[in-house]
Amino acid sequence: MADKKNYYEILGVDKKATADEIKSAYRKLAMKYHPDRNQGNAEAAEKFKEINEAHETLSDQQKRAAYDYELEHPGMGGFGGGFGGGGFGGFEDLGDIFSNIFGGGFGGGGARTQRTEVGEDIQREMTLSFMDAVKGCKKTFSYMRNEPCASCRGTGAKNGTEYETCGKCKGSGVIQQVQNTMFGRTIRQSVCPDCGGTGKSIKEKCPECKGKGAQRKETTVTLDIPAGVDNNSYMTKKGYGQAAPRGGIPGNLIVVFRVEPHKIFKREGFNLIIDLPISYKTAVLGGTVKVPSVDDTFEFTVPEGTQNGQVFTMRGKGIRSARGGTGNLLIRVLVEIPTRLSREQKRSLEKFDEQLELKQQERMKRYSDNVEALYGDKPYQK
Repeated sequence: MADKKNYYEILGVDKKATADEIKSAYRKLAMKYHPDRNQGNAEAAEKFKEINEAHETLSDQQKRAAYDYELEHPGMGGFGGGFGGGGFGGFEDLGDIFSNIFGGGFGGGGARTQRTEVGEDIQREMTLSFMDAVKGCKKTFSYMRNEPCASCRGTGAKNGTEYETCGKCKGSGVIQQVQNTMFGRTIRQSVCPDCGGTGKSIKEKCPECKGKGAQRKETTVTLDIPAGVDNNSYMTKKGYGQAAPRGGIPGNLIVVFRVEPHKIFKREGFNLIIDLPISYKTAVLGGTVKVPSVDDTFEFTVPEGTQNGQVFTMRGKGIRSARGGTGNLLIRVLVEIPTRLSREQKRSLEKFDEQLELKQQERMKRYSDNVEALYGDKPYQK
């Protein structure tokens, strides 16, 4: 197996990973290394190719079983030309492996289920305003894809019916090769090259798509985007990816969201954060300030003696989640110190400061006591 790639390591998952875990790992890596996001980056392009190759194998139960067998039995790797797109050396399931080794004793030579092909996924980015992402919205957009031909239902055959049983595989979708070796009689099965595993061949091509089963068209979709999506959130619309060959299942459309920044709000999960500047006087004496929320503004009462950087939590005024529940609004107070004062304002401030006692300013008092205790000096002189 030294010359084979470790697909589990490529996707960053354990060998015992579930199908959902493999799919999740693939989605994250595919977004990171997608060519649209790494234009001109040859290393990213090669990584993207490896990720797709690994996913193609590990997401297919039969291919994964064959691949795992080769991992566990590296000395048995010479059965058929290496691990390719059709499975381990062209085998399609473990029955084939055992039939090849033991001459069909495990039932590998029986009837096969015809293969259904799946089209490629399409990934697109969508930019949302901050409020559209927070509140949810409906968006319609268009993109180009190979759309399944409506006339032949993607089969490539006229009216979707003008095909016949494949003459090479007799409708089974697979062909068998029998060989006598020193170990006994062996049977090897592989996908029929004529029909691609469908068991059918086209008798008369569809005039609309010329037998291709798909047409390059602009597709328009409408997405109901739920409240609370964030950067790198994505939605999957099944069946809106590339058409599959021979009437197979179309791939999916994956829409990744990019959220524009807001002029006032910052986001932390489902919580909203506001930096609220207030005057020195409001911080000292308290006061009322208008503060925005998701839907409107409300009056926020700044308590007397509010300190710079103090955070107040308004419960339930954050982002509503599509799954239920609402985040909070965090108001972080920033006391703004005036940069220019007139002579009269300076005299008034100095007079006011002379009338203050150190004990009225808790942190200054604690700091002064600690400095005096440690160094014998008083940091503030009246």
